[in-house]
Amino acid sequence: MSKRKLNRRQKWRIEKIQAEKAARAEKKLSRVEEIGSDALGPERHGRIVAHFGQTVEVESLNPEAPDNERQRCFVRANLDALVTGDEVIWRAGKDDNGVVEMRQTRRSVLQRPDKYGQLKPVAANIDRIVIVVAPEPHPHANLIDRYLVAAETLDITPAILFNKSDLIDARNQDKVEQLIVQYTGLGYEVLRTSANDIVECETTLLDWMSDHTSVLVGQSGVGKSSLIRSILGDQSIKVGALSESTGKGTHTTTTARLFHLPKGGMLVDSPGIREFGLWHISEQELLEGFIEFRPFIGHCKFRDCKHQQEPGCAIREASESGEIGQERLHSYERIRNSLDDVETLNNT
Repeated sequence: MSKRKLNRRQKWRIEKIQAEKAARAEKKLSRVEEIGSDALGPERHGRIVAHFGQTVEVESLNPEAPDNERQRCFVRANLDALVTGDEVIWRAGKDDNGVVEMRQTRRSVLQRPDKYGQLKPVAANIDRIVIVVAPEPHPHANLIDRYLVAAETLDITPAILFNKSDLIDARNQDKVEQLIVQYTGLGYEVLRTSANDIVECETTLLDWMSDHTSVLVGQSGVGKSSLIRSILGDQSIKVGALSESTGKGTHTTTTARLFHLPKGGMLVDSPGIREFGLWHISEQELLEGFIEFRPFIGHCKFRDCKHQQEPGCAIREASESGEIGQERLHSYERIRNSLDDVETLNNT
C-alpha cells in the first residue's frame, strides 16, 4: 500500500490528540514528582492487571512477594501507553501510590485502530485468543474473520467459542451450524458452551485456556463477562443485558482486566466492540491471514494480481474449484475493500 496522505481535518485531529496527550503527560509527571523517590521502595518486576485512566494496577512478580500483592501506580511520563498484560519494572509507594518506571519488551500485543485510525493497544503478551460469538446478537462471519486475521498476523493461537448454546433454536440453528462446519473445516478450534453451565465452562473453555495467557474478544452482549463470572465465581462482575430495542449488546467491560485461572494461566477480559478494523495491516498480511489462501499465494498469472477480475488469478480459481469457500472469499473482499476505502479517504 502506498504512503497515506492526511487531509486538513485529519491533521487537525492528530495535532489535537497530541496536544491532549502532552497535557496528560504533564499532569501525570507532576503527580509522580509529588510522590518523591524517598517515598518509593526498591525496583520490582510486575504485571499490569488493569488500567484506570491516569493510573494502573500492578501485581508483583517478585518470588518473595506475598500472593496477589497489588498496588495502584502512576506511570512515568516518558513511557508509551501501557495495557493489561504488560510486564513492567515498578516501585511500591509507602502511601499506596507506586510508580511504574519501565515497560519490558512485549512478546505480542493485540491492537486495533481507534476512530481516528490510530492504533490502540488492547492487551499485551497474549498467546491465545478466544473469539466469542452467540446466537444473540446475530453472529457475523466477517467479524470472526477479522479477529482470525489479527490472530494469524500476531501468531496467536485462536479458538472460536459459540456461547449461549442454550439459545440455539429453529430460528438460528442452521446459521450456527454452518459457521461451526466452516471454521472446523479450516482447522480452527471450535468450542461450545453456555455461561449458565459451570461444568461445561470448566470442561471446555477453562481446559483450553489453562497454562496460557488468553484474551476474550467479541461483540458486546455475547456473554464474555458472564463466562468469566462462571469460571471464576466472581459475582461482582456486571453483566449487561441486550438492548430490547436494537438487540445489540450493552458495554459492560470498560477497561481490560487480567484474571488468574483456577487451572493455571491467565485471562484478559477486553471491552466489547461491534467492529474490529484492520486498516493497519498490509494487503499481503491480509491474504496470509486467510489460512486456506496460503497455498495459492504467488501462483497468479500476474505478479501484481489484485485477486479481483484478473485472468489466471490462483485465488479465484481455487474458489471456483471449491478449495476456497465462497463465503470466505467474499469476507476477504469486504475487508480488502475497507482497506481501499481508507486509502482513498486519506488521499482526498
